[in-house]
Amino acid sequence: MSTRLHADPGRALIVLLAAGALALGFRGWLAGWRLGADSAVYRAGALTFLHGDRLYTLERLTALPSWVALPFTYPPAAALLFVPLAALPAGLSWGIVSTASVISLAVVLYVCLRPSRWLAVAGLTVAALALEPVWKTLFLGQINLVLLALVVVDVLARPRWSGVLVGIAAAVKLTPLIFVAHLFVVGRWRDGLRALGTFVLLQAVMFVLMPGDAVQYWTREVFDPARIGGVHWIFNQSLSGLLHRAAHDAPWSTKAALLIAAVLAVPAVWLVRRLHRRGEELAALLVTAFLGLLASPVSWSHHWVWVVPLIALLVAKRQWVWTAAVVVLFASCVVMLVPNGGDTEFTWGLGWSVLGNAYVLAAALGILGLAARELRLPVS
Repeated sequence: MSTRLHADPGRALIVLLAAGALALGFRGWLAGWRLGADSAVYRAGALTFLHGDRLYTLERLTALPSWVALPFTYPPAAALLFVPLAALPAGLSWGIVSTASVISLAVVLYVCLRPSRWLAVAGLTVAALALEPVWKTLFLGQINLVLLALVVVDVLARPRWSGVLVGIAAAVKLTPLIFVAHLFVVGRWRDGLRALGTFVLLQAVMFVLMPGDAVQYWTREVFDPARIGGVHWIFNQSLSGLLHRAAHDAPWSTKAALLIAAVLAVPAVWLVRRLHRRGEELAALLVTAFLGLLASPVSWSHHWVWVVPLIALLVAKRQWVWTAAVVVLFASCVVMLVPNGGDTEFTWGLGWSVLGNAYVLAAALGILGLAARELRLPVS
């Protein structure tokens, strides 16, 4: 093993990155660093479930650190899947989630760049740490990169039981459900049914294990996007966030955003089918991913880790100008520099509005631009 790593500096660098993340996690635990608010919620949700307490109440979650004031906003099955974190000390969950995230980042790039060398994968893994969605995911102890890896491996690598990983990802956060639809759109019916079945089975298990919370989530919590924060806040980079900011939180904003997303889905689905038939599986998957980010009522900026496989695709195609443009957009932290907070978003002029909705506008224009280009190409 050590000989193989020595002969392949790319693999050695990835192992070093993962080991560094783990060491940093142990250092943060021992020093009492206040990192990983979201990973603390994952662990607390698992402990709340194990103790038989209610997940979706106004009371604090079981064993949630005093410096974290966040609710559990995930589907009930997520609490079950987070149970391994319950075995960890309170301060160590961030280190473990971050280590898993670094490994997931490398896995995503490896799958997207095949058959590139490991050194290229390692180099892009290091470079990706500068992207705002990536480093913010690591800082918060979010699980975005892990879910990204589950979907990318399932859809692109096609393991024997393809669809199961997508179903698991959707059971943790609902937004990956769009990849179940993706499997159906590209004609992978068995995989799509397997994904849907996995998702339904996990939720059904929770109706048995914690019926009160399961009923509450699926009858009330799931219909309230504001439960996870201010929808108009700049870091909600979705069509709903854009309209809530533009319309000063008008009650019709969410419905209007869903209508726009439905209209945008028409060229997006057509584009996915065309790209799939041409063998461009990653490109087709990315169209679905960015449509999902636009359509979701809440897509925090750290959810936009799908920029990683996008950059991998552009690098593989040697599209250096577009690669640079995407890197600049997502490494510039533009959505952190625009005035925000409270009602500040309601005071933006045109200039701040363009910058403050940069991710949304880039994705929407990208889908429309690709569809327009595709119209000029002959049918394959």
